[in-house]
This record gives sequence, C-alpha cells and structure tokens, in this order.
Amino acid sequence: MGQPCNLARPGRCFGLPLTPGHTTMPPPTDLRIRSCDQGDLAALLAINEAGTPGVSAETADSLAHLLTLGHALVAESQTGAPAGFINLVERGETRYTSPNLRWFEHWARQNDQDLVYVDRIAIAPDHRRSGLGVSLYKAAFLACAGRTSLGCEVNLIPDNPVSHAFHSRLGFKRVGDQTFEPERKQVAYYVRALDQRG
Repeated sequence: MGQPCNLARPGRCFGLPLTPGHTTMPPPTDLRIRSCDQGDLAALLAINEAGTPGVSAETADSLAHLLTLGHALVAESQTGAPAGFINLVERGETRYTSPNLRWFEHWARQNDQDLVYVDRIAIAPDHRRSGLGVSLYKAAFLACAGRTSLGCEVNLIPDNPVSHAFHSRLGFKRVGDQTFEPERKQVAYYVRALDQRG
C-alpha cells in the first residue's frame, strides 16, 4: 500500500516542522494531536464512514490516496487510538480531482489569497461535542502559519446545520456555493482568515 500519509515520513506540514508522533499543540483535553501515521488508515476509514454524509464515503484505497495527497493531522485518544483527523490539501494538487478544490483555486486567484484547502475533518462518534474539532482546527491554523486563509465546503443538500454553525463559530465566512445535482447535492464554501486570533 505504500505510505498513506505524507506526514508518515519526516517533513513539513506547510510552515510547521513535523515528524511522526510530533504533537502540534496541547489540546485542552486528554487528547493529543500528531502527524498521520501509516498504521492509522483502518481507524481513520472507520471514523470517516461514521461521518458520512457530512464527509464523502471512501474505500480504504481512496482514503489512502487522499491522505497521500494531503497533510493529515490525527487526534489521538488517551489509549493511543485515533479519535479524529483533518486532511489539508495544497492548491495546485492536480491529482486531487474534486471540483471543490478547483473552485477554491479560482476563488484564491480572484482574491489574491494563499489558501489551503480542508479536504475533510471527521470525528469519532464517542468524541463529538468534546472540543476535539476545535482542537484539530487550531492545529491546522498553526500548521498553516504564514498562509492567508483556510477553505472548506459544508453540505447544503443534504443539509448539515451542525457543521455550518461549527464553522461559523470558528470564524469561517461563507463566500459562495455550488450545485452539483439539483435537489440532491449542493455545498456552501467557507473561508477563514489565518491572521485572526483564536
């Protein structure tokens, strides 16, 4: 299978030096946030599946491919098991074929933004509403230090009101939307400036 995560090998996640097991920030709970490791794939696949349709369904191979293209940060529980993850993708990554990234690339050019795209954030059901999502995003903000903005999409059809409210609380602003299948698939696009406090 190879290495499913760019961060499974020593390197840099945007502006932040990372090595396997490196903790990006001290979360305010009994969790730590570290770089993605090769052994995480099965757990991350289960977490992703539990998050559908808020995140797209994936096979083991397709999720491994996305993690290879991105820079994944994993929240690890006290037992050492993954409790959630966020995957960040650079603009210009042509192997990432989602039209959502293409939309953000166009938006970033039009608005002179050095934007990083959030492919997905997913939290295990027993760790939801614990502040873990906020901690993962704060780790992403640190990892993207020096960049101007972070972009993500949230479903409008099927609607995901919890995610809309969550991203708004974190300072994301809605900047557009796109319909893929009338009455079946529509998303809202959100951007968060990275020079904000918090």
